[in-house]
Amino acid sequence: MIRWVLTIFIALIVFSALLPWLEKLGVGRLPGDVKFSLFGKTVFLPFASTILLSTVIFLVARYL
Repeated sequence: MIRWVLTIFIALIVFSALLPWLEKLGVGRLPGDVKFSLFGKTVFLPFASTILLSTVIFLVARYL
């Protein structure tokens, strides 16, 4: 269980770093991605996009 939590946490960090490039492809605007302003800063939590990208990476890794 802790392995999956760590994997998702690392995926969130990587996804947030790659977000400017991925937004051009339409990733980051899925239902389940949360974007809000808090104390003048924009906070983005890409839950749905992270699950989608993790699933794609898992399937690619499984079949290679």
